[in-house]
Amino acid sequence: MTETFKNFIGGQWVAPATGAYFENRNPADRDDIIGCFPRSGPDDVARAVASAQRGFAHWSKTPAPVRGEVLHRVGDLLVERKDTIARAMTREMGKVLAETRGDVQEGIDTAHYAHTEGRRLFGRTVPSELRNKWAMSFRRPIGVAGLITPFNFPLAIPTWKMFPALLCGNAVIFKPAEDVPHTAHLLVELLLEAGLPPEVVQLVHGEGSVVGRAMVEHPDVPVISFTGSTETGSIIGATCGRMHKRLSLEMGGKNAMIVMDDADLDLALEGVCGGRSVPPGSAAPRRAAWSCTSGCTTGCCRCCAIAPAGCGSGPAWTSAPMSDRSSTKAPCKRSSTTWASPARTARAC
Repeated sequence: MTETFKNFIGGQWVAPATGAYFENRNPADRDDIIGCFPRSGPDDVARAVASAQRGFAHWSKTPAPVRGEVLHRVGDLLVERKDTIARAMTREMGKVLAETRGDVQEGIDTAHYAHTEGRRLFGRTVPSELRNKWAMSFRRPIGVAGLITPFNFPLAIPTWKMFPALLCGNAVIFKPAEDVPHTAHLLVELLLEAGLPPEVVQLVHGEGSVVGRAMVEHPDVPVISFTGSTETGSIIGATCGRMHKRLSLEMGGKNAMIVMDDADLDLALEGVCGGRSVPPGSAAPRRAAWSCTSGCTTGCCRCCAIAPAGCGSGPAWTSAPMSDRSSTKAPCKRSSTTWASPARTARAC
């Protein structure tokens, strides 16, 4: 029987106000349904914001070194469950195990780094030009941070955004990509197990155009951090600018490689194949297209033969399936239009 998952709002796992759900399937086996996840709406976001404000009132008064200790425990739990989480991630979004283990390691490193920053939130003192005046500054948390993350690094990117925000005393509302809701669920479970006060983190699943938009436009979410497409990021940037919100944007990009006649082809192919296949679908470091001069086109095309593709959990595969059906068209479209003659393009799909 298919498992039905919930949002985490107000310190409890709760069904969406909409009553609607979406399926999450294994991209390597479309018959494997991981679960049904909430297709939330604006009312869910509003309840999450109200809960996060309560969490912020408590968490912001917790000493920073104590907040750091919670994140240290999170890192230790990630170490203990690294392989289990990596396998769940591979099942959900397709990356090979070597890559999903690396994704978890990023979270481990971020948690342990954030822990140490709990004793380094330094302020500054500045000489004053006035007698009997003392000039100083100190750091204080901002409030509720809305985090909108993509599918390509389903644990690493959320931890890059979330752990520093939590360490500094903010509460967070986490909206993961629709392709990787299960990894987000596992992360929130782990945070709670480590001792994070329940209302400090909210997990709201759903579509970016609905949940993400409601979060960005909510007046009581003063901080937004987004990783995703340039088109969506531009809209978010305009909204946050109009509402005077603090904003962090990491938007889409593709790295191209030009292989010249005098190149070391073995070395070039190693870089091309690694960028071509990691991760499946779309990512800023992914090599969506490369250009070869006429003297080395044949060598470039060997990449497709030496990077076998298959189920991400198999030990022999270095390339994994695309995370969703819409991703399969994108690399061909991009690579076929990136370079003009006389250079030739070897397609990445």
